[in-house]
Amino acid sequence: MKAIVEVAKPGAALRAARQQIAGSRRGQSPDYRLSFESARTLFSELTPARVELLDTLCRVGPCSVHALAKAAERNYSNAHADVARLEALGLVERSEEAQVSVPFDSVEIVVPLARVA
Repeated sequence: MKAIVEVAKPGAALRAARQQIAGSRRGQSPDYRLSFESARTLFSELTPARVELLDTLCRVGPCSVHALAKAAERNYSNAHADVARLEALGLVERSEEAQVSVPFDSVEIVVPLARVA
């Protein structure tokens, strides 16, 4: 399963949700979609530091936030804040043992460009 982070027009999230429901009824594992209203909003939430943290977490596997901060060579409090935000966005999961992980095989960022008619 992959996560698709995108800039989408109003109403696109509802269409994507319908597609996910239809796919899950057919037995397909639905992709996770996270939509933002603008590229500015997307990149304010999914900063380069947070993307690097996701990448590090994928490389090291499930671990504590402390171990992740150490592996990413980041300050613990900053890594903790970023993990909390990634968890709120649905891109990171926390186990009962307080280990964090990325539940996706990949994260795709889609930013459509405006076209002149």
